[in-house]
Amino acid sequence: MTLSRRDLLKLGAGAGLFAVVGRPRSALARQSALNTVTIPSSGQRIPQIGIGCRSFRTGPDSDELPVLTDTLRTFHRLGGRVLDTSPNYGNSEAVVGEIIADLRIRNDVFVATKVDRETVAEGVIRMETSFDLLGGSRLDLMQVHNLRGVDVQLPTLRRWKEQGRFRHIGVTTSSESQYDTVEDLMRRRAIDFIQVDYSLGNRSADERLIPIAADLGMAVLVNLPFERGRLFSAVGDTPLPDWAAEIDATSWAQVFLKYVMGAPGAVIPIPGTTQPSHAEDNVGAARGRLPSAALRLQMEDFIDPLMQRSRIGPGRLRLPG
Repeated sequence: MTLSRRDLLKLGAGAGLFAVVGRPRSALARQSALNTVTIPSSGQRIPQIGIGCRSFRTGPDSDELPVLTDTLRTFHRLGGRVLDTSPNYGNSEAVVGEIIADLRIRNDVFVATKVDRETVAEGVIRMETSFDLLGGSRLDLMQVHNLRGVDVQLPTLRRWKEQGRFRHIGVTTSSESQYDTVEDLMRRRAIDFIQVDYSLGNRSADERLIPIAADLGMAVLVNLPFERGRLFSAVGDTPLPDWAAEIDATSWAQVFLKYVMGAPGAVIPIPGTTQPSHAEDNVGAARGRLPSAALRLQMEDFIDPLMQRSRIGPGRLRLPG
């Protein structure tokens, strides 16, 4: 049986897995501040949860726009601040920029976007457009998207950072085939962030890039922490294990996110989020305890057979997407 995330949320509520029985999740969410991490290069503290805005692409008169607006409103109201977008995500930058301007939260969010052009001139045009769409005189993080044009673009990113236009710079990948190049860049270039694909079921980055980032003083944004929904498919209607209570997790989404957050260093998952209820659930993962190293191993042992049973593959192997 394959359940949607909505079904899994309902099951979690019915099982009485809230930290305080009988109290709504929103009331619990307001009880404690979000866990934060410190960006090593700047000392800035940010909440340990973000939103990946890949699916924030819609028209101005679309029925989706009010839902996306409510999603960001909910995320921000509960303490979320980190937003990650890209010119590659359709009109996501325009939509995100419009929403945060309408909500009047532009100066209260950490805005990350990307550049992916092969020449200096094209990169400049791309990034100036991002400024126009997202607003503000400074972007918190500019990243070279999937390493495209990385050697050409990084000098511009460095210069604009020195000018105060970017607070941080970095590179992104969502493919293990690029890990060698990312590692080389981490060791040769002065960058503040990497962004990498990583999850409870896809742990290749934990064997190399995440420990290196911790050693070199780089923060890590994590894309695909749910593996495009494959982790939810793997657990299906399996009830939360008893150990979920040890990390204050009340849903499978929180289990998956807390695993990522428990990696060494300044690690921030940025799950794609387009529903207010999902934003609330995800933000809940940034409250309470995180798994110890021993519990993270137990979580891996738990998920691997479920991944194999659903024919996704064992967690220690790199999975597509």
